[in-house]
Amino acid sequence: MSNTLVNMFKIEELRKRILWTGIFLVIFRLGAFIPIPGIDPEVLKLYFMAQSNSTTIGLTEYLNFFAGGAFSNFSLFMLGIMPYISTQIILQLLMLVIPSLKKLTEDAAGRKKMQQYTRLGTILVCLIQSYVVTVYAKSIPDVLTMSLLPFTLIAMMTVTTGTMFLVWLGDQITERGIGNGISLLIFAGIVARIPSAFVTLWKSVQSGALNPIVVLIVFAMFVLVVALVVYEQRGQRKIPVQYAKRVVGRKMYGSQNTYIPFKINPSGVIPVIFASALLSFPLQIASSLGPQVRWLQAVARWLNPQGAPYLIIYTVLIIAFAFFYTQVSLNPIEIAKQIRENGGSVPGVRTEKLEEYLSKVLNRIVLPGSLFLAFIALIPTIVQKLFNFPASVAMLLGGTSLIIMVGVDLDMVNQIEGIMKMHHHEGLTSRSKIKARNL
Repeated sequence: MSNTLVNMFKIEELRKRILWTGIFLVIFRLGAFIPIPGIDPEVLKLYFMAQSNSTTIGLTEYLNFFAGGAFSNFSLFMLGIMPYISTQIILQLLMLVIPSLKKLTEDAAGRKKMQQYTRLGTILVCLIQSYVVTVYAKSIPDVLTMSLLPFTLIAMMTVTTGTMFLVWLGDQITERGIGNGISLLIFAGIVARIPSAFVTLWKSVQSGALNPIVVLIVFAMFVLVVALVVYEQRGQRKIPVQYAKRVVGRKMYGSQNTYIPFKINPSGVIPVIFASALLSFPLQIASSLGPQVRWLQAVARWLNPQGAPYLIIYTVLIIAFAFFYTQVSLNPIEIAKQIRENGGSVPGVRTEKLEEYLSKVLNRIVLPGSLFLAFIALIPTIVQKLFNFPASVAMLLGGTSLIIMVGVDLDMVNQIEGIMKMHHHEGLTSRSKIKARNL
């Protein structure tokens, strides 16, 4: 392990990527503590302190979970990156009903235009959610330091700008840093909540609200679930493919045996992130506008993150997005077409039945994988119901947080390993050239 860490910093490209990633994450964390203009931080702190030891997952704790505590600070980044993800979901669903949108993704120019649509949609979603935030702030006694109209305009502009800056920051991490920038920002927000969660847990044990033996049992469950998540993320089904002899130009290439690696969970953490983002949007609006609109108040109670309707919808969305994203990223028709065009075949499967076979295999893989994701996502509620854990602790010991942390961490490790292998190969190549010149 120590040699691996040393070798990581010996490679200039990897060293620069790690440095850039660290800088961008520090900027993200600093922005989470800068309050928007017109808010009294001390009054806000006292207001949310009364809710910190709650054993229920309310709106604030739910949104703090993805924003790294930025929501309760009413900071520049209080909406986090979720409006961008919500817009992506909306556009991907629109592709199913609007063929012209789907055609845009077939070339580079179209994909660039699609990115512009996503950013414009993100601004619209941010303006809606930021207005809802101003209504929520008005319900907190003595928290505003200016009149309502100027605060509303300034807050909407500030929060929207903050989210769009995070979108840019995520793109910079993807381009210059390590891992997927958007996922890494969510990962950093979750990790930032761990110290305060452990402080809350320690206070609960000291006060006698929690039994230390129960805490040890929960941590043992946590370690077991981590192992299961890693196993599930690494597991794959190998589809054997045989390629016949081919003549390319004047050369004949012999037959080749290879395989297509279908992961047990091809979509990774995407279904969980998408389901959470899609539910956080109506939940925030219903909870913030509930005191003014009676039917929205009923919707907010119905969408309580610990209630049965929310958990059922959340589970269904995870399974649906797992199937949807798998079909988008691993299109059986395209895979079968590429195999046929290169003279390949799957042993025991007729060529004309290849699409049907690959679709059948993918569906068999995705179903247990999506059910496993849904089960892991429900762990916080199970832990709270059985052991009366504080909400902030339960959300970090399993469920969405666990899947995201493990998934993003594995992606980063894979990218680091890829860069190290590439540079190791380049090193061997350069040494062989030096030896050849010397000879």
